[in-house]
Amino acid sequence: SQSTTSSIYSVSLPHMLEIWILLLLYTTQMDSIISSQTLSLAVLGLVDVPSRIVEPLIAASIVWVGLENVLAPGGLGRRWLVAALFGLVHGLGFASALGELGLAPDALVRALVGFNIGVELGQLAFVAVVLPPLAWASRPERLPGLPRILSLVVACFGAVWFVERIIVA
Repeated sequence: SQSTTSSIYSVSLPHMLEIWILLLLYTTQMDSIISSQTLSLAVLGLVDVPSRIVEPLIAASIVWVGLENVLAPGGLGRRWLVAALFGLVHGLGFASALGELGLAPDALVRALVGFNIGVELGQLAFVAVVLPPLAWASRPERLPGLPRILSLVVACFGAVWFVERIIVA
C-alpha cells in the first residue's frame, strides 16, 4: 500500500544517512547489533515506544552524530556508545515500519528474520559502494575536509526531518 511504501521509505532514507555517518565513525557493527536486537524486541511486543516519539528521535540522532563528527572529530572513545544509542532508536523505527505490514503472528518471526537480513545486506552493499570512494577522496592530498562537509550535510537533512516529524506528530 502507499502508506506502507512511504513509511518504509521514510525509515530507509534516514537509515542510509545513518550508515553514511557511521562509516565516518567506524561503528557500523555496534549499530547493527543493537538495532537488530531492538527491532526483534519491538516486533515481538516486548518493547513498545510510540512512533510520535521514535520518529523525532531518529531525526535528532542523525543531527547529533553529524554535528558531533564536525565539532568533536577526535572523540573516538565514546563512539561505540553513540552507535549503540543510534541502533537502539533506529531499531524501534524499523519495528514500526515492519509492524505496519500487519502480519499474522505465525509469519512474524519469518518476516523479522527476513527484514533483519535484508537490512544488513543492504547496509553491507551500501558500505561496499560508498567506503572506497570516500576513503580515496578523504585523503589529505585530495579532499581532507570531505567527511566534515558530508557530516554537516547529513546534520542539515536530519534537522529538516526533525522539524517535519515534530510537526506531523
